[in-house]
Amino acid sequence: MKIALLSEKYTPDIGGLAISAGRLGDSLSAAGHDVRLFAPSLNLPPTIKQTLRSSGVHVTRFGAHKRVDDTLVDWFELIVEEHKREPFDLIHAYFLPMAGFVGTYAGKYLGIPSVVSIRGNDIERAAFDPSKFSHVMYALQNANAVTTNASELAKKAKAFIDREIHIIPNGIDTERFKPMEKKMVLAETLGLVDEKKKEERNFVIGFVGELREKKGLETLLSGYAQLAKTISVSLLVVGEVREGEDKKYFEEFKSTNPQLPITVTGHVPHKDLPAYYSLMDVFVHPSLRDGMPNVVLEAMACGKTVIATPVGGVLDIIEDSINGFFVNVNDTQDLAEKMAEVLNQPDKRESIGKSARETVLNQFTLEKELRANLQIYASLGVKS
Repeated sequence: MKIALLSEKYTPDIGGLAISAGRLGDSLSAAGHDVRLFAPSLNLPPTIKQTLRSSGVHVTRFGAHKRVDDTLVDWFELIVEEHKREPFDLIHAYFLPMAGFVGTYAGKYLGIPSVVSIRGNDIERAAFDPSKFSHVMYALQNANAVTTNASELAKKAKAFIDREIHIIPNGIDTERFKPMEKKMVLAETLGLVDEKKKEERNFVIGFVGELREKKGLETLLSGYAQLAKTISVSLLVVGEVREGEDKKYFEEFKSTNPQLPITVTGHVPHKDLPAYYSLMDVFVHPSLRDGMPNVVLEAMACGKTVIATPVGGVLDIIEDSINGFFVNVNDTQDLAEKMAEVLNQPDKRESIGKSARETVLNQFTLEKELRANLQIYASLGVKS
């Protein structure tokens, strides 16, 4: 099967969309399918494209224009050109406004099936943007199949259009993301160890990803400050703080709370994340809204106790007090109290962490994600 996979982000771009698109491409390629991935890039000049091979996937990045419509035209023409050179059996697009629109339009134009995948902000935010709404609706109305990774996102999509939405949860590589001994050398490098008494160290609250308003930036920092009044604790942000207002807020918080230890690693390659999860005593993800966050599943696969808000796909993952904990959205007090409760009960942390990993092993594997996508392709008459 020859598949054109379209995504608005791809590694080394930051975020879950890039990771998820890459994961699907790699899984399909490993299963013996010919995958061509197409994604715009801000690191290339407009009209310039580069093709390389990544884990068996042919990846073509092309320069994005300042004007979105020019980028969409280039994307469409690139797909048409590549199809004429070596025909695709199917187009699968991740994220509705750009990739979904181009993939659906190209599929209808070329007479081949198209699948679009809702990932989160495309239905929760972009659909409210007048400049993107028509593209979102075109993709939802005209794609041969629509998938999403969370039941809450499917419900929201059905409020726009009454059609079948297939739910395919994210899958995690449980051989890479698994419990491991704390990497003390890394902890020392990051300043998480008491240099005078290396056998003693603060508890570590962990966050992974791009820290910004949507991910609960203010709640996380305020909850951490409140927790630190009663417990010796550090905050580890594995990733970056979004530039602009979020970075400004973060820097102001640090300057007014110089006594609070906060480590921001900067970008960490996805393959290296398990070592960073190993340093965390509890993983916190206080999002205001979300799709199905890869980082929550990764932390759970690593046997970590997760504290998260009941939004988006997190509702499909966590059973409160069974394999993780819920806290109210934008509730600093609730978050601080739950973090304190979890840190003060090591046996409970261990039990919840084990249940978390079992959940991922049973429900959120790469094999399940791949098989579900192949079933969608087969339902459209595409032969493996």
